[in-house]
Amino acid sequence: MRKLLFAAASLSLLVGAPSMAAPCKDAKGRFTKCPKAPVKTVRCKSANGKFAKCGTAGAKPI
Repeated sequence: MRKLLFAAASLSLLVGAPSMAAPCKDAKGRFTKCPKAPVKTVRCKSANGKFAKCGTAGAKPI
């Protein structure tokens, strides 16, 4: 029973490894570096609930 369980676990690791590879390919099918995720901009609201610049007094990031 242990041998069967060990064999199944090792087989699942071998089969799952290619799916963890970087999925980024160019038009010709060659692997490339994946682009970085875009950085979200920080938006701030003032004390009365309206959007304001983050540097103003009383503005808090949401």
